[in-house]
Amino acid sequence: MRFFILFPILLFVLNGAFAQKNPLVTSDSLDQKNWVDAKYNSLTLDEKLGQLFMVMVASDQGKSSTDQIKKLIEEEGIGGVIFSTGGPVRQARLTNEYQQASKLPLLIGMDAEWGLSMRLDSTYAFPWNMTLGAIEDNTIVADVGRRIGEHAKRLGVHINFAPDLDINTNPKNPIIGNRSFGEDRENVAEKGIAFMKGMESAGVLSSGKHFPGHGDTATDSHHALPLINFSRNRLDSLELYPFQRLIDEGLSSVMVAHLEVPAFELQEGLPSSLSEQVITGILKEEMCFEGLVFTDALNMKGVTESRKDGEAELAAFMAGNDILLMPTEIEKAKEKLTKAYKKGRISEERLAYSVKKILMAKYKVGLNRYQPVQVENLYNDLNSREDDLLYEEAIENAITVVKNDFFLMGIKRLENKKIAYVKFGDSDSDVFVESLNKYTTVTQVNAGDINTLKKKLEDFNLVIVGHHKSNESPWKAYKFSEKELNWLKEIAAMRSSNLILSVFAKPYALLDVPSFDNIDGVVVSYQNSPLAQEKTAEVIFGAISANGKLPVSAHKEFPVNTKIELKSLSRLGYSFPERVGFDPNKLAEIDHLVQDGLDSLMFPGAQVLVARKGKVVYNKGFGKPTYNSKDSIKSNNIYDLASITKILGTLPMIMKMEEDGDIALNDTFQDLIPEYAHSELKNVTVLKALSHYGRLPAWIAFYVDTLDKNRKPSDEFYRTAPVDGYSIKVTDHLYLTDAYRDSIYNRIGRQELKSNRYRYSDVAYYVMKKYIEDKKGKPLDKLVNDFLYAPIGAFNTSYNPLEKFSKERIVPSEEDKYYRYETVQGYVHDMGAAMQGGVGGHAGLFSNAEDVAKIMQMYLQGGYYGGTRFLDNRTVKKFNTCYFCDNNVRRGVGFDKPQLEEKGPTCGCVSRKSFGHSGFTGTYTWADPDEELVYVFLSNRTYPTASNTLLVKSGLRTRIQQAIYDAMVQ
Repeated sequence: MRFFILFPILLFVLNGAFAQKNPLVTSDSLDQKNWVDAKYNSLTLDEKLGQLFMVMVASDQGKSSTDQIKKLIEEEGIGGVIFSTGGPVRQARLTNEYQQASKLPLLIGMDAEWGLSMRLDSTYAFPWNMTLGAIEDNTIVADVGRRIGEHAKRLGVHINFAPDLDINTNPKNPIIGNRSFGEDRENVAEKGIAFMKGMESAGVLSSGKHFPGHGDTATDSHHALPLINFSRNRLDSLELYPFQRLIDEGLSSVMVAHLEVPAFELQEGLPSSLSEQVITGILKEEMCFEGLVFTDALNMKGVTESRKDGEAELAAFMAGNDILLMPTEIEKAKEKLTKAYKKGRISEERLAYSVKKILMAKYKVGLNRYQPVQVENLYNDLNSREDDLLYEEAIENAITVVKNDFFLMGIKRLENKKIAYVKFGDSDSDVFVESLNKYTTVTQVNAGDINTLKKKLEDFNLVIVGHHKSNESPWKAYKFSEKELNWLKEIAAMRSSNLILSVFAKPYALLDVPSFDNIDGVVVSYQNSPLAQEKTAEVIFGAISANGKLPVSAHKEFPVNTKIELKSLSRLGYSFPERVGFDPNKLAEIDHLVQDGLDSLMFPGAQVLVARKGKVVYNKGFGKPTYNSKDSIKSNNIYDLASITKILGTLPMIMKMEEDGDIALNDTFQDLIPEYAHSELKNVTVLKALSHYGRLPAWIAFYVDTLDKNRKPSDEFYRTAPVDGYSIKVTDHLYLTDAYRDSIYNRIGRQELKSNRYRYSDVAYYVMKKYIEDKKGKPLDKLVNDFLYAPIGAFNTSYNPLEKFSKERIVPSEEDKYYRYETVQGYVHDMGAAMQGGVGGHAGLFSNAEDVAKIMQMYLQGGYYGGTRFLDNRTVKKFNTCYFCDNNVRRGVGFDKPQLEEKGPTCGCVSRKSFGHSGFTGTYTWADPDEELVYVFLSNRTYPTASNTLLVKSGLRTRIQQAIYDAMVQ
């Protein structure tokens, strides 16, 4: 028997001769040897044999079943337990109970290939191996292995039967599939090494499986004995390759599968798990493996079909296995082993060889200093933000684009896209649809038959088909139905639109698609988790790059290692605060501050958004549209931005026109409006006016002169319905005379300059609006929409929002009791802008926090966003310059800037490069290039009355800004 050769090796190992080679030997090998020898010598023959068994238990079993295992521990002296289904707290308590009942500490094992959730509820699910196989950065795989190891250790688990080293070259494999890192041997080996080292760094033993390779078979060994009928040369070069690589790197244990491998074992029908030639000859002697050898589960039909009453266990031990996993008949198996020992078939040396290896493993995982599992805070420790961050990083790096004709992804030129989404599959797609709609309007199209569907899709020029399959386990169904394949073919044949296919399942789903000739883009996301859906949407729209590589051949057109790398288009993505250097606990101070605002009746509701380094990490709605509303504020509610219109509506057009030579900062008002040649305002320059250094009046109450003696809208100026000469819509039932357009500009021209050099003024923006519209021959709202909002994906941004959005989405601004005498909802609050049909240069824009952030991010990135350069970087810098700071005027050209003295528009904690603006209705936005930060606060503090100045007096908006900066940790 070969064990006579190996036993002297063990003695050398225990003496430290090969301490660095044997994976079970610790650095304190002398202490380990003494402990192992002492424990071994304290055991009876029956107890030594008991150490060979690792039995299965599930914490969700009834007490009678779990007590049976306790009885085996007490009476049979079993060496270990492998936990199956249940929950973490129940398992922890059972572990403690079992450890207390055992003479020697038990070796606790689990199948937790993608985390404890492979078996347990209420625990974290990390990506499946095939998903990890798509990641090129192996440090991420190592981090996943480490974190899974930390979870196992926290739960009192000492060995995780992972990583799976099977090379899945057979797409029809029913039991491996997603559990494999792929079909490329180098990739499988490298990922296996990374995973193993990460897990072992947490103090948990690894186990390579399923030796000698379960990847190329269509048979499930749980139900029958698979045949691996390949040549020795093929097996050596492919199946055994990753095992050898990991053995060379210190693999702790190997699990031997129940496989029939004629090239290794001549006896027909003998499973590899019972083959001395496979285990002792090949694994130990040829491959020089010195760690623990586990059988695969001995309750599987691949080994038990013809071996009853302990025969399988005896054969497994005789073949060279150390631990008999999940035996069916322990008492009978021990009887067989005892008889074999007494008859000399099993020598003391052979028994010591395995038992001492088991004891060495127990020492290595710290069972020489056993401590019970602490149940307190167990759930939180197994479901932490650290896990979320790692999962997100892994998914981001796994998503794989395999086709991208016409550079369709990431999607650019949103203004030209009308996008439909069609759902395939039988699993959830809500997060995907919601995430797509963060970038532009994407309409989900449903139909009961293909002809109706095609008819509906004729209105769209881009169709995204999402194939969503269950994310519960890697064994769930993943294929397209025949109906879906037919529908996909029909949709692809509609050449009036482009087609993107997004697969939220294993890549093998693509094998059934006959042709991809008319499918322009294909992205593989591997899993259908909410985060995979969110990140896939970000890839499609270019918020993040695509870096994944196919770990298997998914189609003749998409062989293994297919990869199309997509670069980020610098669109805002979504992430966790920690990813961009925030302490989430400190950032949560925003919640308390806003709640204080609500409790103090500063405003009925608000939206707050924080983005940093291109990631939105805080985006919440608070309160309600009004104090009496039933609905809560959501992210798609739309607010009147008031004076933020200046920098998000008028200023982008002025900046672009300055680039194009249509306006200059030293142009005067008389240059812009020749009728002002004799006005006192004639020499006010664009630079001074937009810097609020032009001595202009702060504002002009145009509406007052249009009221009658009862301070109601006068019949001279207004009608209740549109008629000839009265087409300027102020509200649904109030139309201003068209003649008043000229009256506004005539009155501005009659203004006198003020004595103060610095005075914040709306007046300049009336002038800018008129000049822009006269020069371009189109209304300001259409110009800025075509130039900026539509291309950037600010589809929630509009003047006169009732023309585009439902009234319910628009937050009311005020109960007007001085001009319009009604609830102002969907019409601009500012009276001057209202008298211009809702489109003012200084006010009139409505939006939500996400859209405001997109435009501010564009400024922050020097005029670039989503693959489009809207403005030159030099232009942004020119307008974001304070030209009159020496005169104690803090303003940039249009932008507000940080205060020069103690008080001002910011918390005082921002950089000098930062910029932003506030609005009368209770709005605020600020961007800081030094910190790559965008902050948006939207509220309707003017509801029900604009006389409520509590928000302004409290400084809440800048106190929130201070909290944001205080939350930065890097």
